[in-house]
Amino acid sequence: MSLFIEGLIAGYGIAMPVGAVAILIVNMGMRCGFKIGFSAGAGAATADIIYAIIAVVTGTALVSLLTPIALWLRIISGLLLLGMGIWGLWKGLKRANKNRQTAEICGATRMFGQFLGITIVNPLTIVYFAALILGSSPTALTLTNRVAFIAGVGVASLSWQTLLAWLGSIGRQRLSPHFQVFAIIIGNVVVILLGLRILVILSL
Repeated sequence: MSLFIEGLIAGYGIAMPVGAVAILIVNMGMRCGFKIGFSAGAGAATADIIYAIIAVVTGTALVSLLTPIALWLRIISGLLLLGMGIWGLWKGLKRANKNRQTAEICGATRMFGQFLGITIVNPLTIVYFAALILGSSPTALTLTNRVAFIAGVGVASLSWQTLLAWLGSIGRQRLSPHFQVFAIIIGNVVVILLGLRILVILSL
């Protein structure tokens, strides 16, 4: 049970800091409703679960393998965030001009895949989980406790992403269409800036 609690803490620790993915999930909930926002959040949570599984199975081995390509993974991450922010901003402006719902962007499977992709290219996630697992007592690293840790990560990450999707859907229901568009535009501008920040830091 202790490893399940550690998994919960680890899952919330990686999911709760407000970043680009969190902003995008709220935006998806606001633009397309809870179901699509939940699909996006489930994609992000799945990436966390995958990395937690890899961490408990491989320990530091994968960290060593990822280190030589960490720069390229960060570049891909920055470009993906930049592209999604620009795409979301364009859709938000289009919605503002035409004042209509953009139903064509609201595909659950598509959102799941996109958010799985943009979350899984972050190499720091595997380092984070591997460090936590390796910091545990060796006697605690039984198969049952490893599964408990992964389960804790999954419950924490999915519950947090679901909350973000719900908050976005509440905004969709209760905020005026003009304010929704404004929030979507601001959110995507922040995502663009975060993507640019990654690329600028890497170029220094």
